[in-house]
Amino acid sequence: MALIGRYNSLQVVKHTDFGLYLDGGADGEILLPNRYIPKDIPSEDEDWLNVFIYLDSDDKLLATTEKPKVQVGEFASLKVVQINSIGVFLDWGLPKDLLLPYSEEKRQLSVGDYCVVHVYLDKRTRRITATARLDRHLDKTPANYTPGQEVDLLVAEATDMGFKAIINNKHWGLIHKNEIFKFMRAGRQEKGFIKEVRADGKISLSLQPVGQEAASSLNVKILAKLRENNGTLAVSDKSDPALISSLFGVSKGNFKKAIGALYKSGQIVIHADRIELS
Repeated sequence: MALIGRYNSLQVVKHTDFGLYLDGGADGEILLPNRYIPKDIPSEDEDWLNVFIYLDSDDKLLATTEKPKVQVGEFASLKVVQINSIGVFLDWGLPKDLLLPYSEEKRQLSVGDYCVVHVYLDKRTRRITATARLDRHLDKTPANYTPGQEVDLLVAEATDMGFKAIINNKHWGLIHKNEIFKFMRAGRQEKGFIKEVRADGKISLSLQPVGQEAASSLNVKILAKLRENNGTLAVSDKSDPALISSLFGVSKGNFKKAIGALYKSGQIVIHADRIELS
C-alpha cells in the first residue's frame, strides 16, 4: 500500500501516452502524468521512481515528482491562498491546495496570511489535511536533549515571554526575549541550541551556542575578523545590536562578554567606536 502524503519508491509497471503507471500495491496502479516524468527515465518497466503520492481533485491517487513544502507528519508555515465555505486553503507547492478545515483553525485567517500547521492524514477520508492545533501532534514524552545540543527550530508563535518554537519536528521549546537578538516572527526556520531542559520538562532555547565552548568560539571569530581587516573593526560595546548580529551572529550581551575577555587578556583594545588588536 502506498503511503499517502509521503514519498514512495514505486516500480513502473506500464507506459501509456498520458503517463506512467506505478505499482501501488493494495492501492492498485497509480498514475504519474507525463508532465512529472523525469526526462532521463529509460523505457524498461522494471525501473523504480521516488514519487510523492497525494489525492487529486477527484480523490484519486496521483503520483508526482514535484516537491511539496511539507509531508504528512511534519510541521510547516504555509500561505493562505483561498478561503471558501469548505475551509481555508494553503499553498504547499502542489497544484491542489492543502485544506485547513475551519474546525482546525486556531485564529481567523485571511488570504495572504501565513499559518504554522501540522499535516496529517484524515483517517476517514484518507485526505491530506492541515491543522493549526499543534499541541496534540507534538511528542509528550520527556525530551532527551542535552544543553548545548544543536537543533532545528520552526518558530510557531509569539508569547509574552518570547517565541514558542517546535524542536526537531517533535517538542515545544521557548526562545526567551533576552535570547532574541535579530528579527523574529512565526514561520521562521532557525538553527538553535538547547539551553536548558527543566525538571518540569519545559525546554529553554538559544539562537546561539551556549557554554564555555561558545564563548571560546566567539573569541576566535572576533580575532580572525580583526586580522582580516588590518587589525581594526568599526564595532564596539556601544554598537547597535543589529550590526553585531550581522557581523558575528550573536547577541550584544555575548559580544560584550567576549571583547571584555579579550581586553582583559591583553589581545585587543576597546575604543568607543571600534576595537583593535593590541
